[in-house]
Amino acid sequence: MAVAAAASAADPGTAFKLLLSCPAGLPRSRVLVKFGQSFDRIPHPDAALEESISEIWNQRLQRNPSLYNGTKFRYGGNAVQYKDDSKQEYHVSLHLGLTDYRTFVGTNLNPLWEKFLVPSEDDPVRCQHMSNPLGNGAIVETSDQKIIVLQRSHNVGEFPGYYVFPGGHSEPQEIGIVGHQTAEENLAPLSERVSQEMFEGIIREVVEETGVPASSLTDPVFIGVSCREMNVRPTAFFFTKCDIDSSGVNELYSKAQDGYESTKLYAVSVEELRGTSQRMPGCHNGGFALYELMRKEFVKMPR
Repeated sequence: MAVAAAASAADPGTAFKLLLSCPAGLPRSRVLVKFGQSFDRIPHPDAALEESISEIWNQRLQRNPSLYNGTKFRYGGNAVQYKDDSKQEYHVSLHLGLTDYRTFVGTNLNPLWEKFLVPSEDDPVRCQHMSNPLGNGAIVETSDQKIIVLQRSHNVGEFPGYYVFPGGHSEPQEIGIVGHQTAEENLAPLSERVSQEMFEGIIREVVEETGVPASSLTDPVFIGVSCREMNVRPTAFFFTKCDIDSSGVNELYSKAQDGYESTKLYAVSVEELRGTSQRMPGCHNGGFALYELMRKEFVKMPR
């Protein structure tokens, strides 16, 4: 299910790979989470490389003492399970561990990030020494069939001025997770809570970043996971419809809580969105590719 897409030599940050595509759009009942310590990052055997994580983090802290080392869910792969031999109906299991912002900065954002990779076609093996916090993104379609994109602030560290979909990260702290439990019997209900947080968390991000009320959004469906080729950063994407038109969304954006990360909201057509690919980070280009696959699937569906 992995699909790669090249970027121009001018901006390698726009290239992506699709790690998982669910073009039918899966509701929460069909997206399971397998959460546990076995999906945490494995330290790199090269002690000097491992030490560079602290060095990079300390350099960042000196430049910006307000940096917060928050806990994040780590992406450790996925499994697709079919209901029967017809392979028509399936559910997805996302494998998640824990990581933190410091390790993300010290591995994925390390100038030596490629040295952390293991030569393998299997993505979880290839990225076993990376932090790989799982981001989230939402393709939000307005009532007049426009897609919401945000222009990132020039104050942010990654991809300033680029266009992105609303999103961020699901937060372990939101459901009381600060570390791994030792009791295995508690993992099933915990995994269920993590799955719920993924779907609730993306709505929370959309509300905070755009200003649209949660009541205006349909229940999100999961459409897949994309990965930026540069820094191998993974992001889970969801699709939701908003019952407000693009002009109404623009009005609400002016009152949104999260004004630091973005400076402007655009509601654009699919054709216009295709023209912005060289100004989108790779993981978000991958999100748009997942949306396009979902649209093609919808066209094929019997009416």
